[in-house]
Amino acid sequence: MSRIGKMPVPVPSGVDVSIDGSTVRVKGPKGELESTFDAQLTIEREGDEVVVKRPSDEPQARALHGLTRSLIDNMVVGVSEGFSKSLEIHGVGYRAALKGKNLELALGYSHPVVIVAEEGISFDVPSQDKVTVLGADKQQVGQIAAEIRSKRPPEPYKGKGIRYVGEDVRRKGGKTAAT
Repeated sequence: MSRIGKMPVPVPSGVDVSIDGSTVRVKGPKGELESTFDAQLTIEREGDEVVVKRPSDEPQARALHGLTRSLIDNMVVGVSEGFSKSLEIHGVGYRAALKGKNLELALGYSHPVVIVAEEGISFDVPSQDKVTVLGADKQQVGQIAAEIRSKRPPEPYKGKGIRYVGEDVRRKGGKTAAT
C-alpha cells in the first residue's frame, strides 16, 4: 500500500470539499479549485477527512494512488493557506514594480517586460529586487514563477538575473581562471 496514498487528507474548518464521482471541488477562503481524477480510484469523504482508495495493486492504480492523494491535499492547503514562490532579482538596473495587478520588470532590455496576472494569481513586490507570486493553485504558482525566471535566468559569470530565493547559482571563473 502506498505510504502517501493511504494517509487521509485532513479538511480544516472553513473549507468545503464536494466529491462528485471522480471530480473534486474544494472551496475555501483563498478561492475555489476543481479537478477530475482517474475513475478507477475511489475518493470518499469520511467526517473531516478525504480518503483515496485503489481497487487493486496493478502498477497503474498504484502509481495514481499517491499522486491523487497529494493533488487533493495541495488543493485543500491552497484554498485554506495558499501557496507562494519568492524570486530575487540581481543586476544593476534590474528592478520590479507593480502596475495595477500586473508585474512590470526592467531587465536590461530596451523595453519593460510585463507579466499579466492570471485569474487566481497575485504578485507582491516588497522591494525593487524581490517578487512573490501568490495563489491557491500550487501548479499555477510554480508555472508563473518559472515563466518570470525564464525572462532573465541567472548567468554563471556575474550571477545577474532572476533566481528563486535560496537558489544556488554556480559561478564560473571566466578567462582568467584558465591559467
